Amino acid sequence: MRPETTLQELCVQMHHRVSEFLTREQNQNLQKTQRQVRVSLKILEEAISKYGLDGLSLSYNGGKDCLVLLILYLSALHNHFPARLRAVHIRTLHPFTEVDEFVAESQRTYCLQLVHYQGRPMREAFADYLHAHPEIRAVLVGTRRADPHGSQLKYFHRTDRGWPDFVRIHPVIDWHYADVWNFIRELDVPYCSLYDRGYTSLGGTEDTRPNPVLKRDWGYAPAHELEDDDMERLGRD
Repeated sequence: MRPETTLQELCVQMHHRVSEFLTREQNQNLQKTQRQVRVSLKILEEAISKYGLDGLSLSYNGGKDCLVLLILYLSALHNHFPARLRAVHIRTLHPFTEVDEFVAESQRTYCLQLVHYQGRPMREAFADYLHAHPEIRAVLVGTRRADPHGSQLKYFHRTDRGWPDFVRIHPVIDWHYADVWNFIRELDVPYCSLYDRGYTSLGGTEDTRPNPVLKRDWGYAPAHELEDDDMERLGRD
């Protein structure tokens, strides 16, 4: 991807790649992921229609789930001619260097207008972000059912009492772990290098380690080899 690629060109490119993925010959696993992609795109189109480009932002931390969401969002924007892509990065207290580097690379590659918050509780960081950008009414989030507090979430879910008031949008909420890696690998999307070293869920350096299920005699198998959603967070404290 050329460094001089504009956001509009990038959206068209991603739309072509996602559309091509949806037309590929289907096996059972790929068919499930293609179905998830179609549902997610409908949710994103509804969000764009409801809140407008200036009313939306993306929560991005460099993890696999929000990476999938980013690619889908870019694809959904292909005929809206966005001037910018708003995003917020709430950085963990003890970040991995590899994650920081990947977030910076993503910011350049995907034309993200990314606002960073360091070592702040998520609630406070969002309060500051929305105070600085009062036009934003909804935030796209890469939460899935397997995540803590994800089991009861809806596609459009207003924040809980005590949080700053905005709508959380969860386009990939019903994706399974295998769907995430099917999509990333089929589209050949670059991802954080920690996933190739056995990490399956990324937090900070003090609460994240390679997934023990992927331990081998020679080290750790890559994240995409994990098969069970319920084991995704075994490397997290």
